[in-house]
Amino acid sequence: MARVARPIPGFAAAGDALLSSLAGVGPRVAEKLATRGLLTLQDLWLHLPRQYEDRTSLTAIRDLRAGVAAQVEGVVEAVERGFRYRPSLRVAIGDESHGTLVLRFFHFRAQQAAQFSPGARVRCYGMPRAGGKGMEMVHPSYRVVGDAGDALGEQLDPVYPAIEGIGPASLRKLIGQALEKLPEAEALELLPASMRDALALPSLRDALLTMHRPPRDADIAALLAGTHPAQQRLALEELLAHHLSLRRQRIALQRHRAPVLAGKGKLAQRLQDALPFALTGAQSRVYAQVRHDLAQPHPMLRLVQGDVGSGKTVVAALAAMLAVEGGRQAALMAPTELLAEQHLVNLRAWLEPLGVRVAWLAGKVTGRARTQVLAAVASGEAQVVVGTHALMQESVAFDDLALAIVDEQHRFGVHQRLALRDKGAGGDSVPHQLVMTATPIPRTLAMAAYADLDVSAIDELPPGRTPVQTVALSADRRPELVERIRAACAEGRQAYWVCTLIDDSDEVIAQAAQTTFESLSAALPHVRVGLVHGRMKAAEKQATMRAFKDGDLDLLVATTVIEVGVDVPNASLMVVENAERLGLSQLHQLRGRVGRGSAVSSCVLLYQSPLSQMAKQRLETMRETNDGFVIAEKDLQLRGPGELLGTRQTGLAAFRVADLARDAALLPRVRTLADQLLADDPALADRIIDRWVGGAARYASA
Repeated sequence: MARVARPIPGFAAAGDALLSSLAGVGPRVAEKLATRGLLTLQDLWLHLPRQYEDRTSLTAIRDLRAGVAAQVEGVVEAVERGFRYRPSLRVAIGDESHGTLVLRFFHFRAQQAAQFSPGARVRCYGMPRAGGKGMEMVHPSYRVVGDAGDALGEQLDPVYPAIEGIGPASLRKLIGQALEKLPEAEALELLPASMRDALALPSLRDALLTMHRPPRDADIAALLAGTHPAQQRLALEELLAHHLSLRRQRIALQRHRAPVLAGKGKLAQRLQDALPFALTGAQSRVYAQVRHDLAQPHPMLRLVQGDVGSGKTVVAALAAMLAVEGGRQAALMAPTELLAEQHLVNLRAWLEPLGVRVAWLAGKVTGRARTQVLAAVASGEAQVVVGTHALMQESVAFDDLALAIVDEQHRFGVHQRLALRDKGAGGDSVPHQLVMTATPIPRTLAMAAYADLDVSAIDELPPGRTPVQTVALSADRRPELVERIRAACAEGRQAYWVCTLIDDSDEVIAQAAQTTFESLSAALPHVRVGLVHGRMKAAEKQATMRAFKDGDLDLLVATTVIEVGVDVPNASLMVVENAERLGLSQLHQLRGRVGRGSAVSSCVLLYQSPLSQMAKQRLETMRETNDGFVIAEKDLQLRGPGELLGTRQTGLAAFRVADLARDAALLPRVRTLADQLLADDPALADRIIDRWVGGAARYASA
């Protein structure tokens, strides 16, 4: 969505000027630029090249190497037009090295073809490849030059991200015009001199000019890798702006009041005493942090991350007891009915013996049952409410919501999380928020993404959990795997077989759940096989899951709907079909479904050959470690932050220059700079936010 143009303090007036002030930008061109969020000169200054072409030198045709872009100059020796299958134009050029290069064009006009008359001198730039008779370039950029040739460029040529309807040459000209209006360094700079000196990085003006017009001796490898000092200077300021924006959001939230839950904790202690297990050290530590937060008069905003099975729900239940003891309500929202229902089963088993009323509110609760639940929630009779998105519907009114718990928070849209928080808002008071995730987030990413959250980690598994042994097998070894399942089920154990699609697809080589269910049922006649996938009716899905949990099924064929929340201690074998198609975090979540009992458990990753380099690395990582935090770091390297955080919803990863994986080393410095700016010059902090983030509200962890 295009931003609304508005003056941005900190840039000289030139930066605020609309693009219509440039020659060649009429209403139609302005509209095309606006679709990419390019409205002002400043937007063009920050529209950076995605790569560079080196036209500062010529390469002899004889020295060309396949796959290495180069610029050559030669004389047209022969021209051939063909129409056999489709129109084609082949132009042979030669140079003083006695080499010949063929230029191939499939889209051309008659006037273009006429330029290539034998004897004409042509300079072209492109990617050579081996052809049938030596080297060739397909659709190179070219121009006809005089006999003496034209002067070579002094700088590398930038290649910008394409904008529909605006040619590359036109875009380069527009950005060139915009750069001519760059203010002097001091007028452009926002970082205080003391900070810049400590960083030993170029000024913003020098960094922008280097990025758009790198000199011929610039380190292209560093520019393409994003590690050049010019990029690091821009990335640092952008990360600083995003970090400050989140911190500013937190400061605004802290101005609200929140219920002070500072009771003696007797109800929580009774729950702890009644549990059939002792808390781990990590659970006790995180519970103490949560209890301290809840006793404050301003809202808690804490993320509790912990590996699959680390016991986050127990910590949430103890926190809920602090709210109930204070005469108030707690709500727990989960993204799927399966996961929400599992929380419900656990909370009822733990809390109802203590006299606490736990209510259930999901889409399938209808009619009179729904009316009764809504009345209980509105009157305060329901002290703890568990549900899905249904909790946020307008018809749901709480009596006194003091604690909102959101599980697997990155699966919810931002506005949904805000809606639950607003259910407890009264006057200037809002409920405390406890956010949980079983997708461990790398520390570096948490620093950037959750600058407005306190982050706790339950980094210890309960005793008795045995590490899951992981192996990767080629799909052609399926028959021996089926035999292994037969043996495991004969010994009374249970197994999962996870497929990545519901129906067979011609486009993707994947065993569909339905087909797999039928083939395994036929191959294992004495094994009770069940099927679960996302398109089944909720009641049917729940019934199958319950049958598997109760031991009435031996083998469950499922899609990734079982990724979070299903707890079957007797299941000791997990098969993941087409494992190469899933990300590391998802594979780790699936593996976490087994190893919940005392039996030695295994996870088999079935893959289709050939494997891509990234898929090989993923499977290797799964074999090497069971540590979710290590896996998350690797996933960040391989896939980037957007996938890890589900940031299509939050917009967090939409950086212009910065890359959270690549620039992680800058984050501690960014944090220090943010502390300094907020303490010394909050107005300057606001100007830095405005430059990079704009006035848009940031919902990243609301």
